[in-house]
Amino acid sequence: MPVVFLDRDGVINENREDHVKSWEEFRFIPGSLSAIRMLREAGFHVFVVTNQAVIGRGILTHAMLEDIHSRMIVHISAAGGKIHDIRYCPHTPNEACHCRKPQPGMLLDLASRWHVDLSHAYMVGDALTDIEAATSAGCRSILVQTGRGLEQMYAPGFVHCPPNQVAANLFEAVTWILGHESNTLHIEDSVASRRYTAVKYLVTAGK
Repeated sequence: MPVVFLDRDGVINENREDHVKSWEEFRFIPGSLSAIRMLREAGFHVFVVTNQAVIGRGILTHAMLEDIHSRMIVHISAAGGKIHDIRYCPHTPNEACHCRKPQPGMLLDLASRWHVDLSHAYMVGDALTDIEAATSAGCRSILVQTGRGLEQMYAPGFVHCPPNQVAANLFEAVTWILGHESNTLHIEDSVASRRYTAVKYLVTAGK
């Protein structure tokens, strides 16, 4: 089962310095709806993993956040895409939980729930914490330059935990993923074909 994990703010929708607190403040980044549709059409399962310390800080309730997510899913579905599952961390950084990125807890939880082979999964985010979570979980990672992504490329930690790929936005990231998957399948088919030919030759030669 091919899988892509997506961060939310700065990847699917625009970041806000004062946080996205309602559906009225939610704005899809251009191209993100098309990108998620492309993933569905290619047979990918798409999961959202997002840090939402606004809950721990008392700015947002669980019900308010889930309302935003419900509306987001409806709009994505209407555009031809699909979000299969969502995990969010409501904790603040000083709570030292296992689910807040850069910890891989949300990815591991979804992998267990959906029987995901993380070594073949992708994580798309706009922050080094997304890349670090992906690395800890064993996923391939892509940093987008929307949201905080561009400034994160100049952060000191970038050289210590670089992503597998940098993309301008989610649409470009998905294009890269689909191309990478196509190349991988082509290589695997070529190897399988060579093995078949070699076995056929040995069987024929042994007659």
